[in-house]
Amino acid sequence: MSIFSKLQAGLSKTTRQLGAVFASFTGANDDFFDELEETLILADVGATLSSTIVEELRAIVLKNALKGVDEIKSALTDILTEKLGDNKAGLSINTKPSIILIIGVNGVGKTTTIGKLATRYTNQGKKVLLCAGDTFRAAAGEQLSIWAERSNADIVRREEGADPASVVFDAISAGKARGVDIIICDTAGRFHNKSNLMNELAKICRIINRELPDADREVLLVLDATTGQNGLMQAREFKDTADLTGIVLTKLDGTAKGGIVYAVANELSIPVKLIGVGEKAEDLIDFNPREFSEAVLA
Repeated sequence: MSIFSKLQAGLSKTTRQLGAVFASFTGANDDFFDELEETLILADVGATLSSTIVEELRAIVLKNALKGVDEIKSALTDILTEKLGDNKAGLSINTKPSIILIIGVNGVGKTTTIGKLATRYTNQGKKVLLCAGDTFRAAAGEQLSIWAERSNADIVRREEGADPASVVFDAISAGKARGVDIIICDTAGRFHNKSNLMNELAKICRIINRELPDADREVLLVLDATTGQNGLMQAREFKDTADLTGIVLTKLDGTAKGGIVYAVANELSIPVKLIGVGEKAEDLIDFNPREFSEAVLA
């Protein structure tokens, strides 16, 4: 199955809903635009942004006297792509070592994302070190160890309950000593209160700043695509603490709506860099704004 086909399958819920809007198209009238706006809201794009998109489309349709379904869909694709901003494909990890910090709440797929990234880069011949920085969730270290073995990556871990920042420090030290190309750090997704979680993340970021000041760094927030607008709330909470460089959208498996991509990129100016469209390692793919928008309207 091609990447585009996987995207279509992952976005099938939204694609069907938008397809129904265009299938019943009888003209670019108020009923059409109202139905389109409602469908975008239901797809988790958000009320304000959905309204903006539809008004921009209405203006383009009027200005260019667009009448056919295909040309209106093409104009909508352009608008949706533009809302995703300057989304540079892939990750910036050119120094040796480079570091990738994976953050997000529990259950969104952080460990699986780390495993897929490790597999990607070891398959490219790079030396990868995993850091088991989630010392608070039972079995987190064991799960990451399994991925390390599968992907032929090294791993640094300590006992459950250890200080996460100290584990990151140990991993950076080991990465320097072993000459690794990429260090990928797991982090906790939940503490007994939110302020502790954010304080711990800030502490980890300070360690990285001090120990790897000149290294390329990606700080990736993993969001579950099925959580909708809750994902936007999570992105707001994590943005300032961890100085996010990008979003990884997981579980785009047909049950998700996908519109949260536009809401996050537009409101918070955080680029979506990777999306998960399946269970296999190769199903974590670089995000392409136009390809994504075309799949939404396919």
